[in-house]
Amino acid sequence: MSGRLQGKVAIVTGAGSVGSGWGNGRATAVAFVEQGANVFAVDRDRLALDETLARAGDLADRITPYACDATRAGDVTAMVAAGMARFGRIDVLVNNIGGSAPGGPVELSEAAWDAQIDLNLKSVFLTCKHVLPIMVAQHGGTIVNTASTSGLRWTGAAQVAYAAAKAGVIQFSRVLAVQYGEHGIRVNTVVPGQLHTPMVEARLAGQRAGGNVEALLKQRVARIPLGFMGDGRDTANATLFLASDEARFITGTEIVVDGGMTARCD
Repeated sequence: MSGRLQGKVAIVTGAGSVGSGWGNGRATAVAFVEQGANVFAVDRDRLALDETLARAGDLADRITPYACDATRAGDVTAMVAAGMARFGRIDVLVNNIGGSAPGGPVELSEAAWDAQIDLNLKSVFLTCKHVLPIMVAQHGGTIVNTASTSGLRWTGAAQVAYAAAKAGVIQFSRVLAVQYGEHGIRVNTVVPGQLHTPMVEARLAGQRAGGNVEALLKQRVARIPLGFMGDGRDTANATLFLASDEARFITGTEIVVDGGMTARCD
């Protein structure tokens, strides 16, 4: 078997999903094994990884599932150690954990703000904290962080903590890219827009459309110049490119995966 990630070892966090279908992390884990990687698939819900394994089909033996809450330092320390014990190296780290909570600073409680920053930004900090020394010792590696178009502009709902955290992910990635470039480590960000992932049915429809999934989908499609929504596989394709040697001269930047939404002025 050969592929764009042949022989590479990748940690993919958020590799399960909140529901059935192609979430960003699930799609990335499957795309990676299809391209020759061995994947240490991480999610705080171990059962959510079962569908990821199922969707990998005959390649499921290339995926090692692992339960971890990436907002907890002790869990992340143990997770990275377990990945190293299993494979002996880490070539690629994909940080794909995230989720939004509605509200501006007045509506959000302090606890909700803290939880959003922990989930969407601190999780990236913790995994990088423990993986970067390994990549430095290996004289190379690739990190791809998942942000959101909410970190670039208003996307239709007040979700100030999520937007701030995802903007933080983008700048965090740029700083790491410069700091660790001399070690052969590339760091980039994928910025998904309004995709049709399982999050739509599981959470967003209830937050923004009174539970009416079709109404929410119609609202989201109306913002997209291409006239349709992608799904987690589109995020995975961008992540795969940035993780591969095809992107060997690309670091400290972003790929926006949004069907042209953020290029609009309305």
